[in-house]
Amino acid sequence: MHPESPVCRVLVAWGNAWLAGHVGLDEAADRVESAGGPTVVGEVPLREHLAVLRGDGLSEFRLALPAPGDPLGLSGPPEFNAAAVEARQAVIAVLPERRLGLVPSSDRRGSSYVGVRMSVYEAGPVRHDLPSVAEAERELSGALRAATEALASVDGPAPGRPDRLGAGEGELAPGYPARAHRVAALAARLGTVLRLAGDRGLTSGQVAVRDAALRELDRAVRRALVASCHAILEPSPDRP
Repeated sequence: MHPESPVCRVLVAWGNAWLAGHVGLDEAADRVESAGGPTVVGEVPLREHLAVLRGDGLSEFRLALPAPGDPLGLSGPPEFNAAAVEARQAVIAVLPERRLGLVPSSDRRGSSYVGVRMSVYEAGPVRHDLPSVAEAERELSGALRAATEALASVDGPAPGRPDRLGAGEGELAPGYPARAHRVAALAARLGTVLRLAGDRGLTSGQVAVRDAALRELDRAVRRALVASCHAILEPSPDRP
């Protein structure tokens, strides 16, 4: 599974909207599969697995977007953390007595079938030290300003600026507050810019300056995406 695939973000956003009654199960599953292709959890089709989880008391989905040295959204155990870091994304399904970690990988069968297989792990307790969407928006704005200032001192070809997001990359589901939609769209766009940044025409010193600036921006982008996907779980009075 490509680390930049939005499949986990889409599952968390539309899964939480489904649990809150804003969309139906079929619509939520369709959105997930539009992001990554036909999806199975273990060997079970996504729709069937989600229905079973709800019957078991599923209350919410949480998003993890870790990177090496930054286990964003993870709280163990080690086996789940390692798989999530390798995939650079994971979903945590919260049940009354346990949490299940879902880690995506590419599911290829034959020459034409391309989908997503979610491997299931036991997951640790939900982390409550993650930023709110308001906090993440401020962090993202600050990191963008700092990166812009740092990169202004680096000569060489500028990274491309995509005019459009990939389909669904910055899209949340019905029921999310306006600020969450705004932050998710900006973070997804900046994530695309980060992927397009290249080294051509730069000296080693310029690459070091650029990389330091982009690492901080990448961290802020990941925190903003996690916060925006969790915004539907924030208490209503705190929503802008």
